[in-house]
Amino acid sequence: MDISMPLPQIYVEQTLAIIKPDIVDKEEEIHDIILRSGFTIVQRRKLHLSPEHCSNFYVEQYGKMFFPNLTAYMSSGPLIAMILARHNAISYWKELLGPTNSLLAKETHPDSLRAIYGTDDLRNALHGSNDFAAAEREIRFMFPKGKLQMTAWCLTILELIWLADWLLRNNPNKPKLHLYSVAPEPLVPPDQE
Repeated sequence: MDISMPLPQIYVEQTLAIIKPDIVDKEEEIHDIILRSGFTIVQRRKLHLSPEHCSNFYVEQYGKMFFPNLTAYMSSGPLIAMILARHNAISYWKELLGPTNSLLAKETHPDSLRAIYGTDDLRNALHGSNDFAAAEREIRFMFPKGKLQMTAWCLTILELIWLADWLLRNNPNKPKLHLYSVAPEPLVPPDQE
């Protein structure tokens, strides 16, 4: 690899996902879909928000006609908040969710999560952050004691290669024996043993 050329960078970003109160019982199914879609669940928390907390979380919607119903719905039972991470997490999660209105999602994006689990424009099953700034604010709101200092980071291809190599050499599941009279074994990835 020619290191004089600019290296491509892989951005890992985080977003907030919420499984809303009426489908908390589907958490395991949704968890599987999230993982199969290439996301990592960085943190998970089950909580029951008060109407006041819901009002603070959805402060940008304040004054809209649906606001009282939204806060009543979101405070009607426990919910699951998760921090999801992957390359372009915000846009991929929004794509997986589908349109905000579940009825529209059923027509235009029938395989989306909101089409599958949502029931109408208010009870749309899941939440996702709209953009990077919203993701930061929402993650801090739902995980106030977390020590997240960044919601995105960047690794160059060389850094990824170095990290992969280091992990192979320092696999904690395969301790090394230091026998100096025996030639070392060749480095073999764990899945090829």
